[in-house]
This record gives sequence, C-alpha cells and structure tokens, in this order.
Amino acid sequence: MATYLDIEETLRPDLAEADRALAQALQLNGRASFRELGQVLGVSDQTVARQLTRLRSAGTLRLLGLTDPLRLGETPWFVRVRCTPDAADSIGRALARRTDTTWVNLMAGGTEISCSVRTPDSGRGDALLLQRLPHTPRVVDVTAHCLLHIFFGQNLSTITKTGPLRPEQAAALAPAPHRQPGGDAGPADAVRLDQGDRLMLDLLARDGRAPTGELARATGWSPSTVRRRMAELVAEGVLYFDIDYHPDVLHRSFRAALWLEVDPAQLAAAGAALAGHPEISFAAAVTGAANLYAAVDVASVQVFYRYVTESVAALPGLRHTVTTPIHRTLKGAGPYR
Repeated sequence: MATYLDIEETLRPDLAEADRALAQALQLNGRASFRELGQVLGVSDQTVARQLTRLRSAGTLRLLGLTDPLRLGETPWFVRVRCTPDAADSIGRALARRTDTTWVNLMAGGTEISCSVRTPDSGRGDALLLQRLPHTPRVVDVTAHCLLHIFFGQNLSTITKTGPLRPEQAAALAPAPHRQPGGDAGPADAVRLDQGDRLMLDLLARDGRAPTGELARATGWSPSTVRRRMAELVAEGVLYFDIDYHPDVLHRSFRAALWLEVDPAQLAAAGAALAGHPEISFAAAVTGAANLYAAVDVASVQVFYRYVTESVAALPGLRHTVTTPIHRTLKGAGPYR
C-alpha cells in the first residue's frame, strides 16, 4: 500500500466545486465510465477524463478498490502506540512502511501513534501485533482494539454527505444495493477467493479504475468474466471503491479521534447516530472499555468543542469520552481512514 512519506511538498489548494462533484461521483460509483460521469455532471466525457487525469497526476486524489476484512474472515485491529515524543515520527514511519498497516496517524502532540492492521489469522492477531511493532524502550504502552462493526466508512465518506451533487445526480450514479461492507459477517460466512480474484484485487488496490483489459491480462480471464466477477465481489460486500485524498485536501483545520464508552445496549443506536453526523468520517464498534471509535473532521477547535459538548454528549448510553487530536497522516488509504 502506498504511503505519503515520499510525496514532495507542493501546493494543493482546496478542491474546486467541479472537482468536488467528480470526487463525489467517483465515491458513489468508482467504475462508472467517463460517459456516465459526464452525463451526470453535465460535461463531456473528454472533460471528465482530463479532469481526473489532472487530479491523479497532481497527487490530489486516487480511486482504490479495497476489500472488507470482515467479509474475508480477516481480523482488523486498531492499535494505539504511546511513546516518547522523540520516537513518534520514526516509529510511525516504520509502521507506515509495513504492508499490514492500512493507515497511520501521529496524534496527541506527538506522543501517540494510531494505526490500523489487518491479520489473516483471527486466533493469533493480538500476539502478532505485539510482536511486529518496533521493539524500543521509547514505546510506553501498546493497546489493540479489534474492529467489530463499521457504522460509517469504507464505501461511504464525508463527501457523500457534503458533496455538491443534487439528490437526483447522486441517485443516477448510485449502484444497485448490496450487502454493506463491515456488516454482520464473520469467519463462518467469509468469502473465499481464488488466485484470479487475488490478482484482480491486487491491481484494483493500486488503481480502482484499472482498465478491464489490464485486469483480464493479469488474471487470464476474458473481459466479460472480469466484469462479472467484479460485480459479484461488490454484491457480496467484499470489494468496494473509495477515494483516497492527499492529506492536505478536504481535511479541515482540526481532526481528532473519539474513543467513547457506551452502554452495550445502546451501542448500535449510538453508532447509527454518529454515522449521521456531518463531522464524522469514520465510526465503528471496537473491543475494549472504549467500545465506539470515531474520526472527526471539523473547521476549528471551537467547532470541535461545540460538537463534543452538544452532539456527542447527546449520544444514547454515553458513559465516558476520550478525545485525541490527529496532527499528521503518515499513511492513508485502505479500509479505515
């Protein structure tokens, strides 16, 4: 998985209205043709192609075809590493270079790293996490929280809530309903992949709009088989498409993580309420005393204060709240962001 570690500092202004419309359209239907996108956006397919090429070439955004670990019988973990301030950057970069991490953030004034990890063996996940983290005396504490259920994220993002498309435009692009990624799946009903599936998914993880012909050559399938199998994996909730933005794009001035302790009987209701908040970019149920995790993206510290004291405080069953500012993203993209 690519990281942001080696991206040069360049000017990346906020997305223009037309760029935001295209980003929302791709979030809704990442494999829509240029013609389909142009019809909805009211421009030519050539204009859409040039626009997307510009955004991708500038490193502003990319479309990724990603997989839901729960549908594949994998164990996803959120790991919090508390360390001394002088060690956070180097340890965070080491974690970002690992292939089993999907995002890595520096948090809490440089004293904490938060990352997500996918492990194929649910029985040994916790031990593997502890073994693979850098062994250094500057690590103060490590905690791992198993992801149980996603309320908002993956194929949904904040731009699906705040983007400029009109309801009828969004409806024209939205694919047919399918099993929501991160739903109530487990090892018993995990989807099994063959070698062709894995070859196709590997390419889509690097470029969600990889041409059908390229996917066919990689898998040895016919183009029609590629299209059919891709549709099956989407319908089964295994494959979804997500827009990954450069950290300087769309992120507002203040980002933070919420670790909430909620009464178990109210966990589903609290998670569903969080999913509807425009400030939330990701929300999930996790193991541990803090059983509800959310990522918040707002305009300022003052807005965050109002959000925590008003919207978060009103969540059903809320017992305890911990907030942790996110200072820098070392690695983005993947199932959790």
